[in-house]
Amino acid sequence: MEKRQPAVYVLASQRNGTLYIGVTSDLIKRIWEHKNDVVEGFTQRYGVHLLVYFEQHVTMDAAITREKQLKKWNRWWKLKLIEERNPDWRDLWPEIVG
Repeated sequence: MEKRQPAVYVLASQRNGTLYIGVTSDLIKRIWEHKNDVVEGFTQRYGVHLLVYFEQHVTMDAAITREKQLKKWNRWWKLKLIEERNPDWRDLWPEIVG
């Protein structure tokens, strides 16, 4: 995994729980911030800390476009996307930090 590559990610509170979709230029740093409640907001308030899905993009524009697309999807489509890549809803954090 490229350390500093634009990425779209999905965090969950638990399997089929509350979802959060975000975009970043530094996935490791951003997920660490979510997991450690560094930034006040939705993920801190609702305990949304499990990285259940991510995809990397070549440009930030592409990542932002994809984030906007995913945010418009209905919940069922989002759950299906996660299930296809991560059927056990494992926290992917250990994979991205090595």
